[in-house]
Amino acid sequence: MPATSKAQQRAAGAALAAKRGDQPKSKLRGASKQMEKSMSEKQLEEFAGTDRKGLPEKKG
Repeated sequence: MPATSKAQQRAAGAALAAKRGDQPKSKLRGASKQMEKSMSEKQLEEFAGTDRKGLPEKKG
């Protein structure tokens, strides 16, 4: 499932980095913190890998 906004795509990227150990989990806030806890690495890869072109900044 692709991300529906640029903000969602960025949050998934941050959560994925924390899940892989590239970034400390303590640095996560808001949506990225929830995503890291509730989504698998494969799901996060799909969200983070979404092409940003044409996506709105925020869902709304």
